[in-house]
Amino acid sequence: MAGQRPGAAIRAGIPEHGRIPKYFAVKTRVAALLDELGEGGALPAERELATRFEVSRETVRQALRELLLEGRLRRMGRGTVVAGPKLEQPLSLASYTEGVRRQGRRPGRALIGLDRLSCPEGLAPDLGVAPGEPVWHMERVLLADDERVGLESTYVAVARVPSLDTEFPPDSSFYGYLRERLGISFGDADERLETVLATPREALLIGTPPALPMLLIHRVSRDMEGRPLERVRSLYRGDRFSFTTHLRGEDRAGR
Repeated sequence: MAGQRPGAAIRAGIPEHGRIPKYFAVKTRVAALLDELGEGGALPAERELATRFEVSRETVRQALRELLLEGRLRRMGRGTVVAGPKLEQPLSLASYTEGVRRQGRRPGRALIGLDRLSCPEGLAPDLGVAPGEPVWHMERVLLADDERVGLESTYVAVARVPSLDTEFPPDSSFYGYLRERLGISFGDADERLETVLATPREALLIGTPPALPMLLIHRVSRDMEGRPLERVRSLYRGDRFSFTTHLRGEDRAGR
């Protein structure tokens, strides 16, 4: 369809009966305005938009809420600006650091806590240890160009990385540390991806409203010998991230 954004759904949200909610019509017009303003451009105030589109401020507010949730807009101080493109994170054994760097952004992490604890029974099989054995729990805020974009919680057996608390720079790549300092390479992993809402604590750490949808990845990793290595819970802002993967058919001739 003419004027439709690449990858948008057919009919761009217009139902077959042709009637669309007023807020959605405003959202479409604001989205076109965002393309004109470009990344970082300041959006006019709600009052001005309401006058321009001849609708109520509440209608404008609902349209802007959806654009914020979709990652097209972001708050800056007391105003609203056009957001940049979402970060594309590959669903692979590449680290968060590698994925962000490939897009020309500066990755970082801020340590929330690194604790040594007795392994709970439910976690033990994923780490290849007996219940009660010591494990590390490391929690870090994920950063991209100093913007808080996620929260990562990593569990690993102390026996695998005994000096994590003294040797590892917590703002760096854990995968790089394992590979370069300990000679441990990742062999394979199981991942599960789902959408969730952040808890009040998580929202506070990431700096988002609790109602913002999040993308949650659970990962259990093994080394090249198939030995359990880590369990990770990674929470990503739904308005700042998308995930990509490459699929290959087993029998391409059978299509």
